[in-house]
Amino acid sequence: MRFARIRSGLAETSHDVSCVALGSEGDTLYRSGAIDTPLFYRSAIKPFQALAARRAGLTLPAEHLAITCASHGGFPVHLAIVDAILADHELGRADLQCTPDRPLSGAADRLQIELGYRDKEARFHNCSGKHAGWLAACRAADWDSTTYLDTDHPLQLAILDVLRDVTGVDPDPTGVDGCGAPTLRGNILGLARAFLRLTSDAELAPMADAMGRFGPLVADNIRGEGRFAANWTGPSKGGAEGLFAAANSDVAIVAKSTEGDVSIALAAVLEVADLLGALPQATASWLDDVRHPPQLGAGRPVGRLELVET
Repeated sequence: MRFARIRSGLAETSHDVSCVALGSEGDTLYRSGAIDTPLFYRSAIKPFQALAARRAGLTLPAEHLAITCASHGGFPVHLAIVDAILADHELGRADLQCTPDRPLSGAADRLQIELGYRDKEARFHNCSGKHAGWLAACRAADWDSTTYLDTDHPLQLAILDVLRDVTGVDPDPTGVDGCGAPTLRGNILGLARAFLRLTSDAELAPMADAMGRFGPLVADNIRGEGRFAANWTGPSKGGAEGLFAAANSDVAIVAKSTEGDVSIALAAVLEVADLLGALPQATASWLDDVRHPPQLGAGRPVGRLELVET
């Protein structure tokens, strides 16, 4: 697929996206680009990492489980749930080993500055919910919580097993994610298989339910990802460097932007969903500015992102 950013009638830039859609039986409904090119899944696999934590004994209410699957915006509600997960398992912010950062959402960052929090903190990192869940799983399984990011830690080995199973792709060798955790490799076809399982496998149902019900916790209600989640009938998740995946009972769609822009990958998922008849008209209308992000001139729209080649 190819998109172009149109300004005042002229295509200024072009952007390639690889995309695949699988039907409920695993049949290929759509494919474009390099769907088997190796990539790191980054945050797109958080629901499957959460499954490994649940297998270790982690039990959380749905809202808390959603945060463990999140790349959250850093709003007070996100941070409060991270703190609650830690406190409920006799842990604290000092136990988080994710990279100190600022809130992912600009609005949340400004709010924290107004509240007097001007430094980078681990809890502000968009992956802090995942890390809190991992720490809690270590407590439940009586594993060492100080080495939970080591590649040979029992939790990380369990995550490898889960990803190997749900994607059908060997996730080794691992890399290092932005939050400091091991990041696993595969391709968008494997991720589509995993998201198809997310909507049909009873063991994965708690993650799918939490993500589908609490999209603004998994992202926020400002970013395109969170707005998509609030209007999609199933789980969806973005990953760094332009990866986005979504599924419901009928289809799993995954897109990867060649240049690493998640907004373009998200637009591609919406285009393919519409092409396959999986995008209700009301949803398409509500998400039109996500599907076609505007180009601004002097603060007003003078063009938008358009699909130019399927």
